[in-house]
Order: sequence, then C-alpha cells, then structure tokens
Amino acid sequence: MTPPKPATDLTLSFRVPRGPMEVFDTINRVRDWWIGEFEGASNAEGAVFTYQCKPYHRTVQQVVQLIPGKRIVWKVLESSLHFVKDEEEWKDTTITFEIEKKGEETEVHFTHKGLTPKLECYGGCSSGWVHYIETSLPSLLLTGQGVDPKF
Repeated sequence: MTPPKPATDLTLSFRVPRGPMEVFDTINRVRDWWIGEFEGASNAEGAVFTYQCKPYHRTVQQVVQLIPGKRIVWKVLESSLHFVKDEEEWKDTTITFEIEKKGEETEVHFTHKGLTPKLECYGGCSSGWVHYIETSLPSLLLTGQGVDPKF
C-alpha cells in the first residue's frame, strides 16, 4: 500500500534588493510576470481577473486583500485545468504573497493554499509556479522583463 501524499500547500520564496512597495507594485503587474493571456485588473480589492495559459489552463481570480508593501491575496473563483480529470482543482484555493523587508532586501513568501501533492495537477502546477515565482517575477524586478516559460 502506498502511503498518502502529504497535504502541504505549495510554498515558495525569494529575496531581491528592492523595497517592499516596489515588490508589491510589481507583483500587481501580473501580466508582466505571469506570462500568458491576462484580462481584468489585479490592483484593487474586489477586482477580478482572468488568466489563461493555452492549452493548459484558465482561471478567474478575485483580489481579496491588498495591504500595500505587505500582503496580496487572490481567491480562485473558477478553474479549468485541461490536463487533469478534475478541471476545477484550483477552484476555491487562495494565492498569497507575503512581503517583508529583510535588511537591504525584500523577501516574498508565496503560498498557493489548496495546491497540495494530493491533487493530480500538483506536479505540473508546482513546476509552473516555481518558474513564475522564482524566475519570472524576480527577473521583472531586477531587469524590467518577466520570463516566458516556453512550456
């Protein structure tokens, strides 16, 4: 019998030599680092946006919390993951960015609450998030350019 997979939410983090407000503002420029099709707004509480990475997935998310320079929270309202049986695996999950000044750097803690190894999409989704959170977003902060994952 195979033991059950742990129920740990996906968490990632990185540090950059930028201030917390610059990091906060850059995260809110979603279309510049989460490369794909983006519609709507992500810079106001209550705002709704759609993100699509053809042919893999489409989500509708709502900004539920913005604390300038400190925290951003999105809730996934709709999910269509086209590479797993349960296309709604992301529905009702939350995506959180915690921003904290650490000396001359700012640290970002990213958590996708509900994206756990129990989900069929975990492998593909977690590797996608690793790219966007550990490569594309820091690149945007440091060079002014996000990085296309070229799946």
